[in-house]
Amino acid sequence: MSKKELFKKIIAYFSQSMPNPKTELHYSNPFQLLVAVILSAQCTDKRVNIVTPELYKKFPDYKEMAKANENEIFELIKSCSFANNKSHNILEMSKMLQKDYKGILPSDVDELQKLPGVGRKTANVVASVIYNKPVLAVDTHVFRVAARIGLSTNAKNPLETEQQLTKYFPAKVIANAHHWLILHGRYVCKARKPHCKECGISNLCSYNNNTNNSF
Repeated sequence: MSKKELFKKIIAYFSQSMPNPKTELHYSNPFQLLVAVILSAQCTDKRVNIVTPELYKKFPDYKEMAKANENEIFELIKSCSFANNKSHNILEMSKMLQKDYKGILPSDVDELQKLPGVGRKTANVVASVIYNKPVLAVDTHVFRVAARIGLSTNAKNPLETEQQLTKYFPAKVIANAHHWLILHGRYVCKARKPHCKECGISNLCSYNNNTNNSF
């Protein structure tokens, strides 16, 4: 099967089984999504969703967050990984958003990355979810699932995976593809023990069709 045919079949499957995928992070405005994605780095969405209600209650937008001090933020997010760095970045990001962008999140991925704590993955999530830009954020789930299925080949890092995926996924489905692969990786194609027998695309998957099941 050609790479083009594989992508076509994968798109057909997920379009039917998961027609309207959404991020599992909870948020009420673009700023809150950005904060949640920053917090989600090396931390589960479940943990972030436990932490953010109190954080957003006290600091619902960039104006209120910019008035905070690092310790206030830290106390509310300390159960997240790397809370010290994240509390600093969230505060500085809020100040920069207020000073340089008048509170409006940039839609451009490169511009978003100028904000403290915002790397390419985070920028891609915001640009995709908020502005429906055809950019694909690659986290550990996407990196793993794309390689296992065979959507990416010998990618050494997330950027290489992103480039390979965006080459074959049509722009109109890229925003959905990000969520398809994340959710598939989170609930079916798990890191330690993928549920191949329960997987609807196991017949298309390089990992499952490898007799050694090695990855």
